Amino acid sequence: MKFNVKGMDCPSCAATIEKGLQKISGVQSVSVKYGTGKMTVAAEDETLYDQVPKHIRKLGFEAEPVDRHKNKQTYKIEGMDCGSCAMTIEKHLSRNPAVQDVQVQFSTGKMHIQHTTSPKEIIKEVGRAGFQASMEGKNDDQNRKAAKGDGISTTTLSGVFLGLGFIGSFVNIPAEFITAFYAAAILIGGFKPARSAFYAIKSGSLDMNVLMASAAIGAALIGEWFEGAMVVWLFALGNTLQNRSIERTRESIRSLINLTPKEATVKSGNQLVRKAVEEVGIGEVIVVKPGEKIPLDGDVITGISSVNQAPITGESLPVDKQMGDIVYAGTVNESGSLEIEVTKLVEDTTIAKIIHLVEEAQEKRAPTQAFVDRFARVYTPIVFTLALLVMVVPPLFGFGTWGDWLYKGLALLVVACPCALVISTPVAIVSAIGNAAKNGVLIKGGTFLEKAGTIKAIAFDKTGTLTEGRPKVSEVHALGVSEDELIRVTRTIEEHSTHPIAQAIITYASERNMTAIEGEDFQAIAGKGAKAKLAGVEYFAGSPKLFEEIQVSLSDIKERIQQLQNEGHTIVVVGTSDKVLGLIAVADTIRDITVQSIQKLKQVGMQEMVMLTGDNKGTADKIARETGVDRYFAELLPDDKVSAVKKLQKEGKSVAMVGDGINDAPALATSDLGIAMGGAGTDTAMETADIVLMADNLEKLPHTIRLSRKALKVIKQNVWFSLVTKLAALLLIFPGFLTLWMAVLSDTGAALLVILNSMRLLRNKS
Repeated sequence: MKFNVKGMDCPSCAATIEKGLQKISGVQSVSVKYGTGKMTVAAEDETLYDQVPKHIRKLGFEAEPVDRHKNKQTYKIEGMDCGSCAMTIEKHLSRNPAVQDVQVQFSTGKMHIQHTTSPKEIIKEVGRAGFQASMEGKNDDQNRKAAKGDGISTTTLSGVFLGLGFIGSFVNIPAEFITAFYAAAILIGGFKPARSAFYAIKSGSLDMNVLMASAAIGAALIGEWFEGAMVVWLFALGNTLQNRSIERTRESIRSLINLTPKEATVKSGNQLVRKAVEEVGIGEVIVVKPGEKIPLDGDVITGISSVNQAPITGESLPVDKQMGDIVYAGTVNESGSLEIEVTKLVEDTTIAKIIHLVEEAQEKRAPTQAFVDRFARVYTPIVFTLALLVMVVPPLFGFGTWGDWLYKGLALLVVACPCALVISTPVAIVSAIGNAAKNGVLIKGGTFLEKAGTIKAIAFDKTGTLTEGRPKVSEVHALGVSEDELIRVTRTIEEHSTHPIAQAIITYASERNMTAIEGEDFQAIAGKGAKAKLAGVEYFAGSPKLFEEIQVSLSDIKERIQQLQNEGHTIVVVGTSDKVLGLIAVADTIRDITVQSIQKLKQVGMQEMVMLTGDNKGTADKIARETGVDRYFAELLPDDKVSAVKKLQKEGKSVAMVGDGINDAPALATSDLGIAMGGAGTDTAMETADIVLMADNLEKLPHTIRLSRKALKVIKQNVWFSLVTKLAALLLIFPGFLTLWMAVLSDTGAALLVILNSMRLLRNKS
């Protein structure tokens, strides 16, 4: 059976999975391909295939059967405040025999589940674990509002009873009433955490809910009712604030989803009919008026307009569109009315693919996050055991009272919870990837976000990356005739050709309103040029070799031809069988944004910029000087580009390769980070590279590097702040300076500050 494997960040991961599964009795063979993320497993018993995803998860990766992913359902989960909550839900549902596979992602608040029971039963099971679930796409806004409303009401009510008890302690009312107020605050605010704690223990997890419930119950047992009520209320308040903050980071994807209109105006004969976008088929014609969002991908068949493509490509300026141009769902038609022939269904549009890939990226764990998660799994049980020892051992040997050490043990339980540490990385990753997506940069996962921040050298493919990839007329040199006449003659000869050089000359003539001359007997000369008769005289346009063959002297322009060819220009000589009228030089031009982008990359501290090209050294040297790259490798075949990347890596540099995602696939795969250009136009680019620049230029690359480095900095700040806060609180417990409610405040406060720090990445400007 074939499986898709997620979470591999190097070939050794594939080897780890193979070795891990081969140890399972009944598994005959395992083959894991790191490059494609595919795994093939052969087993003696078919029931073993159902166990594969669980075994893979134990190894730190995710897997799902290729032939089953379509049957998988996605639910949105409300109420998770840290990664251990996700683990609790997974373990609880895994015990249900109707559930074959379940994956809960804290970072996106989603659960992917494969089951044989009803959605209603799944929602009920998640509810039993203390959380709220809803099918993705069904009443999302209402569910979110309801979840927020419940959180606020119980927290507020708990706070009211806490306040009544606190005020009552300063006035002359019976102590029983004060205790009752505090007990009510604990019961109201602590019901949900206690229920979650019950299911966490039942499923073998030790999460924050378990620690808080233990602290509240323990405080009540030793008569510290105020402490217990304060613990519960602060925990509930912290959860409410955390959930609201985390929701803001998750909104980075929901805002993308909301870009596309729900309905389209479809042309049906002479009538315009409004249809849901899901009902519009390929080949149908939709009408988009000025100011409206384009609902589906398609080709313009009528109309001229400018379209704001910022939601897809991050480009700041609108792009002119006319007949034959591609338009994307979610972009805004600014000026003229357009008729568009639909080319993709709603689920296949470019924006839909971006949303899907970004959601997948946010669910992939970065190396830092994977390490923190592994650390927390070991750390939490150790701390729980240590807290129990603190409660029991000292009073057994006569050091202090049972009440004092029980109190200190409870404070240790609360303080030591790694909530802030576990949350430190995923929220930063989600925020950064969401920010990049809004700016037209698709980062495939936390691994690649972290890698981008460590890159020291960037290798650029020349054609189509640093340059336009389309030839343009660079020089016109006439002999004995005017430049206008030379261009008109050449246009006439080339007008029947589809060759890129011929098209470049025709475009040049059209831009200057130079019309063709009437001609006849048009003929292409394979590999050399073309000819035609103009006013009964035969004219030729082609390579210098063509004129040498028909024995026409090039002595007057030979030196100029040689000079232009050395600089990488392609030469078109124009003339008759008797004389040369002149030459037209054609060359691939440097993109307008290239020089500026390379200067900005140097400003952000990139050590070396390298150009890889198949052109000769003369061309490479000229382009290198004009673009500002530090170094170049010329006359390369595709395999040679791989060798060039390896050479840079051997020099001790972490190398990113920037190409078009198709021709440069081997080099992109070899580099430490593959970056593809123009993903909006090519599905292959979106699938092959680690990072995709949706617009067909380098404008967003400096922003991506800065964002990645900022994300790494934020993650380090979060991790160190979490650890230092824990250490400081732990040191204050034993002298008795840290009360139980202060322990809760330090824990929830640290988690909240970590989230807010991570959210700064959402506002990082391009």
